[in-house]
Amino acid sequence: MILAAGHGTRLRPLTNVLPKALCPINNVPLLDLALASVSSYATAVAVNVHHRGRDIIDHLADREIRISDETDLLLGSAGALGRLASWIDGRPVLLRNSDAYLSEGLQGLVDGWDGDVVRLLGMRRDGPSDFGDVQYVGACLLPAHVVATLAERPSGLYDLVWRPAWEKGDLEFVQAGGQFVDCGTPREYLRANLIASGGDSVVGPGAEVRGRIDRCVVWPGGVVAEGEVLHDCIRVGSDLTVDAR
Repeated sequence: MILAAGHGTRLRPLTNVLPKALCPINNVPLLDLALASVSSYATAVAVNVHHRGRDIIDHLADREIRISDETDLLLGSAGALGRLASWIDGRPVLLRNSDAYLSEGLQGLVDGWDGDVVRLLGMRRDGPSDFGDVQYVGACLLPAHVVATLAERPSGLYDLVWRPAWEKGDLEFVQAGGQFVDCGTPREYLRANLIASGGDSVVGPGAEVRGRIDRCVVWPGGVVAEGEVLHDCIRVGSDLTVDAR
């Protein structure tokens, strides 16, 4: 399951134009990157939607993906799985955050999993993080017997599953390779784009850049007029410029 139902509040005003899951990284929507990362391991895929959900539904219209529409009630990571109980039908779940940019795939997370313990993809950090010094980086494996306990009500996996398992020493971590970016703010969104592009500015299809750009993202159809000089920002259309410093 891909979680794509967030409000994207910290990423505004970009998320006033597109839902966060459709914001492009090196000209590929975050959602498509997430879907590609799970495609080798999943027999079926679901995506939940809330903020600007119709945009995501339309984006996925020609794909065999189960849509869980949470427009009326945002259910959280646990409640979202509870709503899909009949569709999950007793299977284990690979869960992926759509807004997590990972420069490497999920092979390390999946390899050797026994299907019985909760396994999280993480990175060690200096100082306190989500679980001791380990930061969760947006992908996990949930055993079928754990998923079966989740109900369709607003609730999160951290409180219901992860923290209790961690406190009992039953939570398994796999170190992520490559780089991880939580694309929740303009600064981090720009950073993910620059990682994906190798440090070059990213210019979308149909964009016109007649001015000068440095470390920028110009969305598809964007315009940078002659004489404009943009640094460390995102340009949408011809007049929306988001400072990402």
